[in-house]
Amino acid sequence: MSMITERPVSNPAGQPPVRSAEESPVRSRDVRAVVAAYVSLTKPRIVELLLVTTVPAMMLAHGGLPSLWLVAVVLVGGSLAAGAASVINCYIDRDIDQVMRRTKRRPLPAHTVTPRNALVFGLVLAAVSIALMAAFTNLLAAGLTLAAIVYYDLVYTLWLKRTTAANTFWGGACGAAPVLIGWAAVTGSLSPVAWGLFAVVFFWQMPHFYPLAMKYKDDYARAGIPMLPVVASVRRVNAEIILFAWLTVLTSLAVWALGLSPVYGVPTLVVGAIFLVEAHKLAGRASRGEPVKPMRLFHWSTTYLTIVFAAAALDALL
Repeated sequence: MSMITERPVSNPAGQPPVRSAEESPVRSRDVRAVVAAYVSLTKPRIVELLLVTTVPAMMLAHGGLPSLWLVAVVLVGGSLAAGAASVINCYIDRDIDQVMRRTKRRPLPAHTVTPRNALVFGLVLAAVSIALMAAFTNLLAAGLTLAAIVYYDLVYTLWLKRTTAANTFWGGACGAAPVLIGWAAVTGSLSPVAWGLFAVVFFWQMPHFYPLAMKYKDDYARAGIPMLPVVASVRRVNAEIILFAWLTVLTSLAVWALGLSPVYGVPTLVVGAIFLVEAHKLAGRASRGEPVKPMRLFHWSTTYLTIVFAAAALDALL
């Protein structure tokens, strides 16, 4: 039997070999897919939400618009830190992500990225973010950045998330940390207003995340994660949503009393009232045995937080 060998297409001397017409586009698509997978590990939507709270906090701390260089450094450093925390979170949670319908298409359970590469990627992002903050802001901001990453991945993801129904509450400090980091980057210290804004985001996370956990209750149960909607009654979950919605709104109004103007206070009061109405509507539908539509409150809570911090930024400018 004769052996057939493929020979390269002849080319003029000195010219690169001719490639298949499909080879370059395929490689290009492969590169784009890999890049997209690594980007998705950073959970860009979460990064965007965290940055919504960071810049207004910086503006209030400065009493106007801070140096654009400082804002850029904090935005880049904060994005890298939040991305690093999310990547390491995906690495730790790869066992439960593969059994949850909501997460089974993430890069690790889908085997688009290897666990080792994801861990290295996350650690590199973390190191770069902390170095950037330490070099161009101050040690307090850099220390808070490091603490937020460690707390989110080692305390929340590795321990609290898997062991207690209060995981969302205790994990709330991570989501609220960017407020303190932004404030510290400007002033090198933390004031009552900074802590007040921190409390707003901290309390907000329960009425924001519990509706999402309600929607994916079966997913969390399948993975053995004791989210509150999995282990508690609907009445208990709704009671906590209403409690923390009220605490969120009252805390945001307390920040107004710390020296902000009606430019902040009036929009905060209006959207706070709508936020409370939506929380009570969710509880009412559940008590009557009607479809609860939890994602309505989930999406409105994001709108609420965006408007409150946009009002804070406008207050700082005016």
